[in-house]
Amino acid sequence: MKLNKKLILLGVVGLLTSTSTNAQIATGNLTGQQINTITTAVPFLLISPDSRSSAMGDAGVAISPDANSIHWNPSKLAFIDDKEDFGVSISYSPWLRQLVNDINLAYLTGYKKIDKNSAVGVSMRYFSLGNITFTDITGQTIRDFKPAEFALDATYSRKLSEKLAVGITGRFINSNLTGGITTVGGETKAGKSVAADVSMFYTGEKFDLGNFRASMAYGLNISNIGSKMAYTDNAQRDFIPTNLRLGTALNMDFDDYNKLTIAFDANKLLVPTRPVYQLDNGSQIIGTDGFPLIYSGRDPNVGVASGIFQSFIDAPGEVLYDDNKTSIGVKEGSKLKEELNEINLSLGAEYWYNNIFAVRGGYFHEHFTKGNRRFLSMGAGVKYSSFQLDLSYLLSLSQNSPIANTIRFTLKFNFGQDDTTSEIN
Repeated sequence: MKLNKKLILLGVVGLLTSTSTNAQIATGNLTGQQINTITTAVPFLLISPDSRSSAMGDAGVAISPDANSIHWNPSKLAFIDDKEDFGVSISYSPWLRQLVNDINLAYLTGYKKIDKNSAVGVSMRYFSLGNITFTDITGQTIRDFKPAEFALDATYSRKLSEKLAVGITGRFINSNLTGGITTVGGETKAGKSVAADVSMFYTGEKFDLGNFRASMAYGLNISNIGSKMAYTDNAQRDFIPTNLRLGTALNMDFDDYNKLTIAFDANKLLVPTRPVYQLDNGSQIIGTDGFPLIYSGRDPNVGVASGIFQSFIDAPGEVLYDDNKTSIGVKEGSKLKEELNEINLSLGAEYWYNNIFAVRGGYFHEHFTKGNRRFLSMGAGVKYSSFQLDLSYLLSLSQNSPIANTIRFTLKFNFGQDDTTSEIN
C-alpha cells in the first residue's frame, strides 16, 4: 500500500473522530483571502456518478430525464417517455487516480413508470477506498481493512400538471472507514444516517428561436437533508452534505436529426461555514465555557434545520490582522462575497445526431477558497435501440489536482420501447 493513501485515509478518520476543540479551529491564510472550505462527512454523496452529466461539467438538474435522474433531480422521472416503461443504468469511475490506484465509485440505478403521471426509482451508490493497512504507534501492523461507503435510495416522482412534477427520495447511508479499530478518540464504528431529497422539475412550452424550435426546463433539488453522523460514541457528530441545486436547460431542435441542449446549474452546500476564532498574538482565546471565542461568523454546532438556514448568512468574511496576528476587523463586503463564493457553477452542452450519437462538453467552477475544483469535461454517447453507452473525461484546470484525468463509464438499458429510438427532450 502506498504511503500517500495511508496518510490520506488516517487523516480523514482522525478529523472525523477527534474530540479536541482545537481540531475545529481554522483561521485560513493570514494574508489575502482566507481559505475556508466547508467540510462534511460522506462527501462521496456529491460526486457525479454518471458519465452524461459529468461530461457536461456536472450540470444535470434540468436536462432531459433518464435513470440517473435519481441523483440529479428525482422529480424528472415522471417525465420519462412513456415508451420507456422501465430502465436501468450502471456507472463506474476510478477515483483520485492522481493519488492512488484502487479507489472507485460504482452506481446502479433503475426506474419504473407506474402510469403516465408517476414513476418510482431505486439506486445504490458504492464508494470503495481500496485496501489500507492499520499500524500502531510503533509501526506494527494491526490488520488490513477495505474501507467503503454506500447509500441506498428509493424515489417517488409525480406530475402535478402537464408541465410540473415533484419528487421525494429516502436515503440510507453507511460509512465504514475503520472496521471498528480503537483510536485515541475511542472505539470506532461505522457512521450511519438517513436522509431525504425534495425536488421539482418544470418544462415550458416550445417556442420559436430563430428558425428552429426550442424549449426551456427548470429544476430544483435539495438533497441529503438528514441526521448528522459520528464514527465514535464520544465524538462530535458531523453534518452530511445537504445541498441545494438549481438549474435550467435550453433545448433546441434544429431539425429532425440535430438537437442541442445547453444547461446551467448552481450548487450550494446547506451546512454551516466554519467561523474565524478570536486570536491574540497568534494564540486562541478560550472562553469561560472552555470553547474558543468566535470573532466572525456563527457557531457551527447547531441542529440540522438551523444549519440549513444559517448556511446562507454565516460566512465570516476576510478577517484583518495586525503585525502581531491579532484580529482587528472584517473587510467590508467580504461576508457577502464569501457567501457568493460558496456557490459552485456548472455549464454544459449536449449535441445529439439522429438520437444515435451524442457529443458533450462542460465547465465546472469552485472558488479557490472553497476547494478550488475547476475543470473542463468532455464525453460522448452512442445509442442503439434500448442500449446506450456513455463515456466522460475530466481535465482539471487546478495544478496537481487529485481529480485530474478522471474517466467514467455508463451503460443504460431502456425497456418497453416500441421503436428503435426514443425522443430526447
